[in-house]
Amino acid sequence: MNAAHSPSARTGAHLLVDALIANGVTRAFGVPGESYLDVLDALSDTEVDFVVCRQEGGAAMMAEASGKLTGRPGICFVTRGPGATNASAGVHIAQQDSTPMILFVGQISRSMRGREAFQEVDYRAVFGTLAKWAVEIDEAARIPEIIARAFRVAMQGRPGPVVIALPEDVLSEYADVPDAPPVEPAETWPGLTDMMRLQKLLWEAERPIMIVGGTRWNPKAVAALVRFAERCDLPVAVSFRRQMLFPADHPCYAGDVGLGINPKLVGRLKEADLVIVAGGRLGEVPSQGYSLFPIPDPGVPFVHVHAEADELGRVYQPTLAINASNAAFAAALEGVQPPHVVPWDDWREAVRDDYLAWTEEPPANPGAVQMATLVRYLRALPDDTTICNGAGNFATWVHRFHRFRAYGTQLAPTSGSMGYGFPAAVAAKRAHPERTVVAVCGDGDFLMTGQEFATAVQYGIPVIAVVIDNGMYGTIRMHQEREFPTRVYGTALKNPDFAAYARAFGGFGVTVETDAEFTPALEAALAAGLPAVVHVKLDPEAITPTMTLSALREKALADRSVG
Repeated sequence: MNAAHSPSARTGAHLLVDALIANGVTRAFGVPGESYLDVLDALSDTEVDFVVCRQEGGAAMMAEASGKLTGRPGICFVTRGPGATNASAGVHIAQQDSTPMILFVGQISRSMRGREAFQEVDYRAVFGTLAKWAVEIDEAARIPEIIARAFRVAMQGRPGPVVIALPEDVLSEYADVPDAPPVEPAETWPGLTDMMRLQKLLWEAERPIMIVGGTRWNPKAVAALVRFAERCDLPVAVSFRRQMLFPADHPCYAGDVGLGINPKLVGRLKEADLVIVAGGRLGEVPSQGYSLFPIPDPGVPFVHVHAEADELGRVYQPTLAINASNAAFAAALEGVQPPHVVPWDDWREAVRDDYLAWTEEPPANPGAVQMATLVRYLRALPDDTTICNGAGNFATWVHRFHRFRAYGTQLAPTSGSMGYGFPAAVAAKRAHPERTVVAVCGDGDFLMTGQEFATAVQYGIPVIAVVIDNGMYGTIRMHQEREFPTRVYGTALKNPDFAAYARAFGGFGVTVETDAEFTPALEAALAAGLPAVVHVKLDPEAITPTMTLSALREKALADRSVG
């Protein structure tokens, strides 16, 4: 009997949707397109929450944020051509942030390939170096196989994005094939010998420090990590935008190794006689432009733990390389014991004191709104509040002065992608409606994906965007003042009334021009029960916690006159 007439045959679209449901997918994000109408029709018969977005970049960022929060692939559907290229920003974030994600792209029919048909794109070529795997499905019968492999590729080893092109005629084609079993990623466990060597290195140390980063963590693994740090009285720093991996109010917490790092923490890392990097890659930002340790020999006993074997020794040659996923490594830490007499109590206390001094004594910035004070107000929110941000100098205050106290409460792109914060907040609030979710955004940052405010209103997702408005692309202006002082060009912004913008969509909007106005504004936004914008007007001089634009310009001019 022909598969098209078999009672048990299903269309490619139904095979695809059934495979997603079998793998626990309950939510997807996307922008509809005629190239995958069959999938939309198949989804309509299910309870999958398909969140319709306003632009594919925002949809892909929501899916990436979902992958960060759950450890399972975030799912995004977009149409061919411009839909796919719009979504590429989210794919790039997922790649650099090691986030599991699957982007499904509608594609032209197989019979039209190679003619540059309407919106035809070779997705293997376009996404081949941007995604962990890019593939086009050629026949409906292979859908269960390819979807199962996609989940595994996205989650195993170093997680990342998978891009799957779906030709229109494959989605309508019938096939009589069984479903693949649900996929669970393999955990790579450290060997007993590895853990014994780690303990030996720890016992030989006098000034050890740990840097935690990467993905494939979960609440249980973070709890095991905290117990290990307590048992060993070990100072623990977190990698760039991975502050949720260790509670900031814990006496072992040392701060974040990212942009705007505490100079004293840099000094402590260089003084350390044992460095343990767990989960992170120690890329350009946490390594401070690859200047924190020598390459390839770090010059210090160096332990690197990573789920992807190829990452071990890629830049820094470790004394001990441990190929293990973070959850498995954290579980194995239960067997690592401190020396009978811990010789580094004073060291851990000194590192902690450095962090407290760095975050409790904020320097004043120009203007009536003090950014450090604003961020410290956010500390009063519940411990499970999720704070999201995109890219821009405003985020330096968030990373320095906010205290992340629980796993799953930070969504921020290590790739430095603007526009991420608000879509991430929408995804976080959709996943956990009982939690408070705040996106701290720059003015240029917010307007890159600000149209997703309409998505929040459409679905009644009461997220709060704190939009920091200084009338410019601040980070670029900062670099411009440093490299081309007095020659300001291409960085100024003419902004709307962001509070009115929110109200125009049917949300809540309020403007803040002084410190005293922020807390009442935030409380009003929380009480409104609507998507909200708190529009904060910041003095343009306040470019970083420690520098003004004028001082930066004067320093750059002075350096040139000396040169």
